[in-house]
Amino acid sequence: MAAQPESGTAEVGPADQEEVELLRLRTNEPDTDTDHQSSLPRADGGRDAWLVLLSCFVLEAIVWGFPFAYGVFNDYYNNYPLFKDNESSIAAVGTTSTGIMYFSAPLVYATARRYPFIRKPMNVVGCSIMILALIAASYAKSASHLLATQGIMYGIGGSLAYFTAFIYLDEWFIARKGLAYGMLWTGTGTGGFALPFVMEWALRDYGFRTTLRIWAIVTLVVLAPAIWFLKGRLPIQHSSTGPQRVEIGFLRGPAFWIFILANTIQSLGYFLPTVYMPAFARAVGMPSISGTVAVSLTNGSTVLGLLAFGYLSDHTHVTTTMNICALGTVLSVFLFWGFAVYAPLLYIFAVLYGVFAGGYSACWAGVSGPLKSKWPLTETGMIVSLLSVSRGLGSVISGPLSGVLVQADSWAGADFAWGSGYGSVIAFSGLTAAATTLGWCGKKARLL
Repeated sequence: MAAQPESGTAEVGPADQEEVELLRLRTNEPDTDTDHQSSLPRADGGRDAWLVLLSCFVLEAIVWGFPFAYGVFNDYYNNYPLFKDNESSIAAVGTTSTGIMYFSAPLVYATARRYPFIRKPMNVVGCSIMILALIAASYAKSASHLLATQGIMYGIGGSLAYFTAFIYLDEWFIARKGLAYGMLWTGTGTGGFALPFVMEWALRDYGFRTTLRIWAIVTLVVLAPAIWFLKGRLPIQHSSTGPQRVEIGFLRGPAFWIFILANTIQSLGYFLPTVYMPAFARAVGMPSISGTVAVSLTNGSTVLGLLAFGYLSDHTHVTTTMNICALGTVLSVFLFWGFAVYAPLLYIFAVLYGVFAGGYSACWAGVSGPLKSKWPLTETGMIVSLLSVSRGLGSVISGPLSGVLVQADSWAGADFAWGSGYGSVIAFSGLTAAATTLGWCGKKARLL
């Protein structure tokens, strides 16, 4: 929706002029509407900008925080009489919900980008579907019912409710875009830090049916005001030539596909630690609360990683930031998780993994930098949406694949955590994390 100017509208700077010019080019309008330049609210700061960022943060925390705390549900469902013999299907519930949201990102983003007036209705419909999915899941009597509701249905609703946030951030944050996206994504870490404890307590004392119904109410109460305060910064009544254009010329170059390949491989192993930490902790003889603490530490430390790497992506080449993430993740997996037969080592791994693997997503906003040199109209939101697809591919594949890795137990008899029954999961998570260095390889080969 069109943003109303703040009182004391700031003077238009180069960033504002750039946005107006890009808007003019996207909509095929002649450069005659100079009044818009002087009436635009200030970018990269001000009450409206921070209020929109806060609303996007809340969307992130609720929409993504719940499925990212699925490790607790996974452990509960695997020990619940109705579901305990369907380990692969149960593991796929969480990865399916996130996978659908990742996969649908470009479609939702492009639709909302071309038809601005449907953005708010998409938010409302998406929120409604999420709530219905949670209520329907509370009546599930089989693993397939959980997959259809808590997995597929929740994923569809979450996608509609969430991905317009990229459009709002692109309009309100220009010079500080990487930091803004990093702050947005801390919502998952913030929600994911507290939710595992809350969900474990609720599941233990009230069961999954009551827990899901209560969370449906929480979702409604929290998301309603967040959606209300979402608004755009740029005018939407600008085009007289039909829907606004979305730049996709970068799909013809090798640079984008290098980043896609790296991101897809990394995503294959990215979700496995948080999904299996509770079960892993029990397998090596730790108290059940240890796995929940580890999941929360991972999600909480992701906040630090996203802020740090979001800031770095605004000030360094994106491949440099990705290399730091890769090195930190690989070392944390092989040096700490592989030997985590005691809770302190597991907690150290959880924190490091959250910082480096969780912080990697903040690099996505920086991917648009190398692409804009050749395709200036490239939008960060579209790049992030397409990278979300590759993460979704990894998410969907990793569910069934992780079940196979656990059942194979090819590290049986090995020392330390490698012989816990999750040795293959540990090795796979570490190896796939190294793939994010492919961007640096492409840069050295002069493909970026």
